Amino acid sequence: MTVRTVAMLTAGGLAPCLSSAVGGLIERWTEVAPDVRIIAYTGGYAGLLKGEYLEITPEARAQAHLLHRFGGSPIGNSRVKLTNVADCVRRGLVQEGQDPLHVAAEQLTADGVDVLHTIGGDDTNTTAADLAAFLHENGYELTVVGLPKTIDNDVVPIRQSLGAWTAAEQGSRFAQNIVAEHTSNPRMLVVHEVMGRNCGWLTAATAAEYHRWVGEQEYAPALGNDPRGWDVHAVFVPELPIDIKGEGERLRAVMDEIGCVNIFLSEGAGVSEVVAELEAAGQEVPRDPFGHVQLDKVNPGAWFAKQFAKVLGAEKTMVQKSGYFSRSGPANDRDLALIKECTDLAVDAALRGESGVVGHDEERGDELRAVEFPRIKGGKAFDPQTPWFTELLGSIGQA
Repeated sequence: MTVRTVAMLTAGGLAPCLSSAVGGLIERWTEVAPDVRIIAYTGGYAGLLKGEYLEITPEARAQAHLLHRFGGSPIGNSRVKLTNVADCVRRGLVQEGQDPLHVAAEQLTADGVDVLHTIGGDDTNTTAADLAAFLHENGYELTVVGLPKTIDNDVVPIRQSLGAWTAAEQGSRFAQNIVAEHTSNPRMLVVHEVMGRNCGWLTAATAAEYHRWVGEQEYAPALGNDPRGWDVHAVFVPELPIDIKGEGERLRAVMDEIGCVNIFLSEGAGVSEVVAELEAAGQEVPRDPFGHVQLDKVNPGAWFAKQFAKVLGAEKTMVQKSGYFSRSGPANDRDLALIKECTDLAVDAALRGESGVVGHDEERGDELRAVEFPRIKGGKAFDPQTPWFTELLGSIGQA
């Protein structure tokens, strides 16, 4: 197909891949089709609706490689769902009576866009699919090639989302300082709340990365520097029930023996219990434009810390959230390699007129390909029987 103008946008929450993915797409297009015009809508779908974009000039192309060193998104993000008309009107992105899909389609048409790259999670990419379908129904063909960004690693059927490995590594770095708080008070309970609405992969991977770090250090137990105080003692993910009574008894013994307990908790673990308690108390549960419970506002970490503090007889409790720290770092070497192979294929697929979300397709033998949009969905569960996770739980004595 003939490609004259390529557009890109990043959307949803941050992940340690956005900046590098933007840079990688610019580099690849410049390499294989240097005459193609590239624009970047600023602020995600909000920028598309408002027609606000950055022109990728020759100077910008020459600087694209520098983006691999940074976290965040150089072109900005937003959480906008084009099919949520009321929210788009409320935020002033469209006028009353306008269809956001139609407004976005008109903008893409006016800008002469042939290819749209969306870098985001399942909501971002399924929204792009809705947009492509709308355009097709109205006689305008648009190739949409997405890249899977989510630190939860929960996009079906993508084996590994961009940035998730880095987020786990950064979460471990966060924990290396936070767990030092176990020395700040006798009978100390430290709860490390990790991002993960429905999927426990990030919590599990962060705990495994941190546990590995603990095992690599040298300690001075004769001076009270006990490695047991630094280790993780429990990991709770949404895919496994939380037995507060049974785990409380096990962790009470840990507290009695070493004077502290360190828990890694997925923010989505047991959230239904928290929501039920709030609703029973007559409180409104805050939700985002996609209908998701706003976990930062219902605060599951604090709720579970309160339950365990009673059982453990903790004198002091600390809840710390690594989410904004872990999602904002620059991509590590492992993710940089994954980003490059995905951005390269994304451009190649676009040139073939092939739409989809680029990733290793778990349902097609882990082949790296543009996965068809109808097969993309969120909420992929983490398998708690994954060998490295069961090995972690066994090593810390958690059933």
